[in-house]
Amino acid sequence: MSSELVEISIGSLESLPIGEGRTFTIDGDMVAIFRTRTGVVHAVSAVCPHAGGPIADGLADTEVVICPLHQHVFELTTGCSRSGQPPLRVYPVRVTDAGEVLVGAPVPVDA
Repeated sequence: MSSELVEISIGSLESLPIGEGRTFTIDGDMVAIFRTRTGVVHAVSAVCPHAGGPIADGLADTEVVICPLHQHVFELTTGCSRSGQPPLRVYPVRVTDAGEVLVGAPVPVDA
């Protein structure tokens, strides 16, 4: 089995508050979507690998999000932890010219 990506719409860019995260279910996975104060949109796993904390509820800036449970720090572009935890999964995300936010989700394909 190999996989390819399919883009799934989570709605309009305007529905994402600037500087905050929101959780969406995409292909059975919980994904945290952040719209930074600079306007960049990031998508990472919504569940902290340390203790299952709600990543979308964490404090985020233009580079990192801090898990609200135990303050573990994760980079939004790579998912890498700056505090020694396993990384968050990063999802490709883009905003169309019409302002629709699309997140890439893997779809199994027969080899």
